[in-house]
Formats: sequence, C-alpha cells, structure tokens
Amino acid sequence: MQAFRDALERSRGALESNLTLSRERLQETVDDAVEHGRMTRGDANKLVSNLVSHGRKATDDLMRDLEKLLEQARKEVETRAAPARRQATRAAGRVGRGVRDAADRPLAEADRLRRRAGAPGAPITGYDQLTAGQVRARLKDLTKADLRKVRTQERRSKARKGILDDIEKRLEK
Repeated sequence: MQAFRDALERSRGALESNLTLSRERLQETVDDAVEHGRMTRGDANKLVSNLVSHGRKATDDLMRDLEKLLEQARKEVETRAAPARRQATRAAGRVGRGVRDAADRPLAEADRLRRRAGAPGAPITGYDQLTAGQVRARLKDLTKADLRKVRTQERRSKARKGILDDIEKRLEK
C-alpha cells in the first residue's frame, strides 16, 4: 500500500511540475514572435516541434506511470475482495435462502470495490443465483453502461419483467 501511495505522490508531482499548453496557443505565440522580428520562421518551427515532442514524451511517461498505478490499485482491490468473494460464492452455493441472503452483502461489497477500482468483470457477481429482490438492490450502484450489461444478461437468462422495468427506469434518468 505504501508503494501505491508513493507512486501516486510521484504522479501528482509530475502533474504539478508540467505545463499544459495547446499546440495552437504555442504556435500563435511563436508566430507573433516571427511577425515582430524576434525570431526566424525556421527557428520558430524548430522550437514548436521540439516543445511538442518533449511534451508528448512527458505525457507518454506520465500515462505509463498512471496505468501502472491503476493496475496496482486493481490488484490491491482484487486481493482485498477475494476472500469476501470466495466466502460469498461458497455461501451462495449452499441450499437455503437465508444462506444466500447472508452471502449477498459481502458479494455486493466486493462488486462495489471492483467497480470503484475499474477492474474488469460482470457488474454483478453470481447474478444467476440472485433473487429478483437482490438484483434490484444492486441496480442502484450501477452506471448506465453496467445497467445495459445487466439488461442484456437478464434478457438472455430469466427475462424478469420487474427487473427489466427497473433497469429501463434507471436508464431514463
């Protein structure tokens, strides 16, 4: 976790030390210098080209660092959520509604953590084992994209009208 915080701090520092200018604004500035005789056209073109090249490299480096940071965060969430997911999956596999209801809470929390970290996977883990009430309770935390995925999954499986209606209402908001 400390490594994650250190990487985040380095990224923050990189963002704070960088300057963001559009290529158009940069071009306007050097064109003005050329018009007023403070710089030749060749020097202006070379300057803009070098600055843009360095800016792209800095952006690529920062994006690479941020992608590593995101991957670390995803792994951390997966590591922390895995025990709850295993426990919930085991409990959901047992017979009995009470057991399934008890397993629903940790499974829902694991899904929330996974979505917050941007980790891949179905919006709702163990969807086919959930009751309509359990599915409805999970819909409130989903993005529109996730709602569309759940709608497709529901249409392909049980096609429960109440769930499909709830999804449509949430998509219209």
